[in-house]
Amino acid sequence: MDTIYQFSAKSLQSKDVSMENYKGKTLLIVNTASKCGLTPQFEGLEKLYQKYKDKDFVILGFPCNQFANQEPGDEKQIAEGCLINYGVSFPMFAKIDVNGPDAHPLYKYLKNTLPGIFGSRIKWNFTKFLVDANGKPVKRFAPVSKPEKIDQYLEKVL
Repeated sequence: MDTIYQFSAKSLQSKDVSMENYKGKTLLIVNTASKCGLTPQFEGLEKLYQKYKDKDFVILGFPCNQFANQEPGDEKQIAEGCLINYGVSFPMFAKIDVNGPDAHPLYKYLKNTLPGIFGSRIKWNFTKFLVDANGKPVKRFAPVSKPEKIDQYLEKVL
């Protein structure tokens, strides 16, 4: 288990999506929430995506309701909120757990590969994992790390 390519996840449209679809691309994997103080990061994330998508960069959003019930909606409400409020065009997936016994296998892998200050737990919404074009997680960003900070990092690696 040394790349993300062995995992799959359901899209907001309930389709199975293999992470192999993103082979050769640099990824930023983010657990999101639509009713969080950090939700305005969607705007910055979308700017990052637009800036670098032609350089094989993709952001993958994973809604999660494990932090103060800040993602209470269903898939349709999540999709509408992301699009209407923030113009999100990067791939968004069905709601998942990122901590605990029901954590999505992709997140278990990411957390174990790049533990944070709290060990392998996700601290809050908008924790970000940068995955290189070979499917290996290379950097973890805290929830408060703004997309602009990640932009400076991406300029060097893309």
